[in-house]
Amino acid sequence: PPSNVSLFGDITTTGFYLLGVRGNTLFEQSKYRLDFTAYFFSFPGAFWGIGYRDATYNQAESYKRLQNQIKVDFMFRVSKNFYLGVSPSFNYIEGRDFSNIDYLRGQKTRYINTGLAAFLLYDSRDFIPNAWRGIYVKLEQRIFPGFFGNDGAFSRTEFQGNAYHRVWKGGVLAYDLHAMFNYGNTPWTMLSLLGGSYRMRGYYEGRYRDKKMIEAQVELRQKVYGRSGIAVWIGAGNVFPSIQRFNWKHTLPNYGIGYRWEFKKRMNVRLDYGFGKKDQNGFLFSINEAF
Repeated sequence: PPSNVSLFGDITTTGFYLLGVRGNTLFEQSKYRLDFTAYFFSFPGAFWGIGYRDATYNQAESYKRLQNQIKVDFMFRVSKNFYLGVSPSFNYIEGRDFSNIDYLRGQKTRYINTGLAAFLLYDSRDFIPNAWRGIYVKLEQRIFPGFFGNDGAFSRTEFQGNAYHRVWKGGVLAYDLHAMFNYGNTPWTMLSLLGGSYRMRGYYEGRYRDKKMIEAQVELRQKVYGRSGIAVWIGAGNVFPSIQRFNWKHTLPNYGIGYRWEFKKRMNVRLDYGFGKKDQNGFLFSINEAF
C-alpha cells in the first residue's frame, strides 16, 4: 500500500474545532513503518466533571481548553502483517476560566504529560485510509513515569480492533472495537474521553470521561454514484472508574448518517451527523474515514 499524509480539521455544531496532520510512512517492502499524528486546538468548551454521574446530572460549566499533542509510532515487521513497535508521545493540556473550578476535585488546571509505549500490531488492510477488506489489531501499553516530568506516575493500556469486508457491489461493512484503561494517578486531562470525530460521533468530546472506557461501532459504507457515497452506523460506549464498578445501565447509544465525496481514488471527504443520548448530537467534517 502507498504511504499517505493528510491535513485535517474537525468541526462540530457545539463549537469544537481542530487542526492537525497525520500520516503513515511505509518503507521498502513494508519492513519498517512510521505512523504519526500532531494537532492543536483551542476552544471555549463545556465541562461536566469526571465520571458518568457527573456527565449525566451536573450542569455544564464553561471553560477554555488548550491542547497540543504529538504521537509517533515506529515499528518493524517480524512476520507477514505483524509488527512490533515503540511510541513516544507528548501532551500539553490546559483549562482556563472555569466557571466552577470545584468540578476538578482539587486537581491542577494544567498538565504536561510525556509517555513511552510498546505495542503489538497486526495489519492486513488493503488500503489504510479507506479499507475494503482486512483486519487491524493493536495492543499498546504506555507508561507516564515520574522521571519523565509527569505529575504522578500512571499508565495506560489501549486496544483497537477493526475488520472490513465487502458485502455487495460498492458496499463495505466496517467494525470497530476500542478500549482504553488508565491506572494510577491519572490527571483529568488524560482520562479516557468519549465522543469526537472517530467514535461515538455526535457526543460532545469529554462530557463523558473516566479512567476506563469501552466503545464499539459498526458502519456500512456504500458507493452511490460517481464520486458520491453514504455511510450509516450504530454504536455504543461506556465510561467507568474501575472494572468492579462497570455498569451496563450506563452504556450510551450512538447512531448516525454521513455523506462521502471521493476527492481522490479511495480517499474521501466525510460529512457526518451523529446522534446520542437525549440532546447529544453533532455535525462533523473531516478527511478519510473515521476508522
